[in-house]
Amino acid sequence: MQYTEFCGEMISRLGFGAMRLPLRSDGAIDEEETRRMIALAMDNGVNYFDTAFPYHGGMSEVVIGKLLAEYPRSSWHLATKYPGHQFSSSYDPAGVFEEQLVKCGVDYFDFYLLHNVCESSLPAYTDPRWGIIDYFVEQKKNGRIRHLGFSSHARPDTLASFLDQYGEHMEFCQIQLNWLDWTLQNGKEKVDLLTGRGIPIVVMEPLRGGKLASLSEEEVTVLHSFRPDETPAAWGFRFLTGIENVHVVLSGMSAYAQMAENVRTFSEEKPLSPDETRFLLELAEQKKDAVPCTACRYCTEGCPMELNIPMLIAAYNDCKFSSSFTVPMQMDALDEDKRPSACIGCGACAAICPQHIDIPEVMASFADLLTKRPKWADICREREEAERRRKEGLK
Repeated sequence: MQYTEFCGEMISRLGFGAMRLPLRSDGAIDEEETRRMIALAMDNGVNYFDTAFPYHGGMSEVVIGKLLAEYPRSSWHLATKYPGHQFSSSYDPAGVFEEQLVKCGVDYFDFYLLHNVCESSLPAYTDPRWGIIDYFVEQKKNGRIRHLGFSSHARPDTLASFLDQYGEHMEFCQIQLNWLDWTLQNGKEKVDLLTGRGIPIVVMEPLRGGKLASLSEEEVTVLHSFRPDETPAAWGFRFLTGIENVHVVLSGMSAYAQMAENVRTFSEEKPLSPDETRFLLELAEQKKDAVPCTACRYCTEGCPMELNIPMLIAAYNDCKFSSSFTVPMQMDALDEDKRPSACIGCGACAAICPQHIDIPEVMASFADLLTKRPKWADICREREEAERRRKEGLK
C-alpha cells in the first residue's frame, strides 16, 4: 500500500468512502459484505475510512463504526462530516456531534469535516447564531477532533473567500477531482489555490461516480495500447496520485471485487507519463461536449442583467454532462435575477462573443434544464423530514 504523510499522520493513499456501501435486497446496508471489504482493506494497509452524517439515511456511520470496532483503534483513522450544507430551519452542531460519537462508538474523530462548504451553505456555516465553526474549533482544542477540515463542491472564488475568513482553522480540504473535472469543474484552479494556501487535498469522486471506469470500447483500446494491464479505474487513480498535493483518494466502493482491484492499484506506484496524461486530458475535452466559452468576459460588459455569463456557461457544461446535485445547488445560491432564467434574450452578448456562441439560446437551454432537476432546498427538506421521522421512530 502506498502511504502519505497527511496532517502529521501516516495515511494510506487509498481511502474507503462509505457513501455507496453494498446493499441487501431490502435496501439496507449489507453488513457482512461490508465486513469482508473492511477486512480486505485492513489486511492490505488501508487505514482511512470516510463517512458522513447523512450517508445511507444516517446508517453509514453506525455500520462503519461497528465494524471498525473489531480492530484496534490505533489501526484506523475515521473521518465524518457535519451536515451544515443542508438547508434547515436551525442548526445544532453540539447535538449532531454528540450523536455522531455515539453512532460511531468512538471518543474522538481522527478527521472531521464541515460537509460541502459551498455557495448555498456558506451563510449557515458563518452565521453567528449557530456558531458552527467556533464549536468544532473548540472540540479540536478538547481533543475530540484530531484534525479539522472541510469538503467542498464550490467554485474557486468561493473557496478563496472561505479560506480568507477561516483558513487558519482548516487543516485539509476534500474536493471532487478527476481527469474530467480538471477543467470541467476548474479542478486545476482549485488544486493551485489550495496548494498555494498550504492546504493538503483529499479527493472524492475520483471516477465521477463510476462514469470514468466505464469508457467506450474504443477508448479502452487506446488506454490498453499504453498500459495493457491497467483498467480505466486504475488510470483515473494514477492521474490523481501524480498530483503533488493530493494525499488521499477516496473510492466509494460497493463490492468486494472493487476493493480488491483498488488495493492492487494502490499497492505500487506507476505514475502516468506526460504522453499518458496528455491523452486523458484530450479525452476529457472530447467527452465534455462543451459550449466553447473561453471566459474572455466580453459578454458581461454589455449585459443589462449583469449576469456572470462565463460562470453560467461553465455550470451549464457541467450540468449537461452529469445529473449531480452540484450545479442546481450552486444555482439555488444565486439571486433569481442572476440565474440563467433572468436572461432577457437581447443578444448583446452574442454580438460581441469571439466564439460566436448563441448565448441567449444557451441561457434558455440551461434554464429549461434546471427546471427538470430537483432543487437543492427541496432535497434538503426531504432529508430533514426523513431524519425527523427516524428520530421519532427511535423514541
